[in-house]
Amino acid sequence: MGDGDVTGTMLDPDLLRSTLAAAMATGGEFAEVFVEDRRSTSAVLDDGRIEELSSGRDRGAGIRVVAGETTGFAHTADLSPTGLRAAAEAASAAAASGGGGVREVALDGPSGPDPAVVRLLPADVPKARKVALLERADEAARAADGAVSQVTARYGDSQRRIQVANSEGLLTGDRQVRTLFSVSCVASGDTGLQTGRESVGHTVGFELFDDVDVDEVARRAAGRALTKLEAVPAPSGEMPVVVGPGGGGVLFHEACGHGLEADLVAKSASVFAGRRGEVVAAPTVSLVDDGTMAGEWGRFAIDDEGRPAQRNVLIEDGVLVDYMWDRLRAVKEGRPGSGNGRRQGYRFLPMVRMTNTYLEAGTDDPADIVAGTDHGVYVAQLGGGQVNTATGDFVFGMTEAYLIEDGRLTAPIRDGNLIGNGPEALMAIDAIADDFAMGSPGTCGKDGQGVPVGDGTPTLRVARLTVGGTAA
Repeated sequence: MGDGDVTGTMLDPDLLRSTLAAAMATGGEFAEVFVEDRRSTSAVLDDGRIEELSSGRDRGAGIRVVAGETTGFAHTADLSPTGLRAAAEAASAAAASGGGGVREVALDGPSGPDPAVVRLLPADVPKARKVALLERADEAARAADGAVSQVTARYGDSQRRIQVANSEGLLTGDRQVRTLFSVSCVASGDTGLQTGRESVGHTVGFELFDDVDVDEVARRAAGRALTKLEAVPAPSGEMPVVVGPGGGGVLFHEACGHGLEADLVAKSASVFAGRRGEVVAAPTVSLVDDGTMAGEWGRFAIDDEGRPAQRNVLIEDGVLVDYMWDRLRAVKEGRPGSGNGRRQGYRFLPMVRMTNTYLEAGTDDPADIVAGTDHGVYVAQLGGGQVNTATGDFVFGMTEAYLIEDGRLTAPIRDGNLIGNGPEALMAIDAIADDFAMGSPGTCGKDGQGVPVGDGTPTLRVARLTVGGTAA
């Protein structure tokens, strides 16, 4: 059970078998044991001082029993035979619908894709080495310009080992190692205080820093804050919006991705419900969700129901071809799952979630897209937003954006939002470049659960979006 075990095998198959038998004792149709062992480390340097240096471990199991339309669920941090049996009986009782008897479950050997290869486990790296990265970033950001008045640098890593066994004979596991680094800067000037942020994170070990220069991360964060000191108020009204590579993936994650999750579709809480086979986007648009993308933040070998990660095409050449599925919704539809059953941890039930969601590259030249836009806004980086999945209406903040005037990028802008409708924005995309890039690592929240996700785009133009700015 040491850290060197990358298979995810944490509990003995005999113990899992007896736990599943107890869970099925009252006649359930399906039972599942999800075991998780998570270790994490974080460090924060704020205003030149280490404000936080912490590590933690969380370990336990969640047991799910399905009987008809009822799901029973219990979780426990006690992984002894007694603790697991108590949780199994509690879940079984909650799902009980008659029947009775004991069902013996024959588990196959561990199966499924191999976990990602990690060259240097963060747990094996001294904390002093991690703190040194923060100090380097702080120095680089402050050296960018005297106007940089505050710097916050963050380091984080986690190792999540999971094991999934169910009453259909599945026994599989995964190890997911993630490493994250971010820098936030505040710059002071005549326009007040302006902020800039840059983050990098991948499903890899400490070898992340073989490829990532934390000095450069810091300089980019400082540069964003400094650029805003010269920013003018954002314009207002409907206009073309060009989204830069990587910077606008969250737009499609929120405005379209959530509406393609099968649980929201089943509840008719999605504007895309019942529209498979229909044209929902411009013919150049293909939207993909892919949990297999090597190194990306939403990557894993198996989802939290034990199904291998997949590359799922959701919209192809403008046509809605499929939704994302977890086991529960897939079984009801008589189809296989799509590897999108995810949960925040063992205390939670799985639900349909995105992984790495992105708009595929096109063939246009990114410079030509800008040059062909007489007047509009260029968004290099979007911030937070919100969407109504039932209608598709959304609002997003722009954290780095510029005016487009006469086909050229001119002044940086501030204090603006993008306002629109997901399906309408998909139909209004009239140019897609060949410079695809993934954006910053993210955490997607849904129904009180957060999971790591990635998103990406090439440069693209939406012919009509409403920009909510403060310029007269």
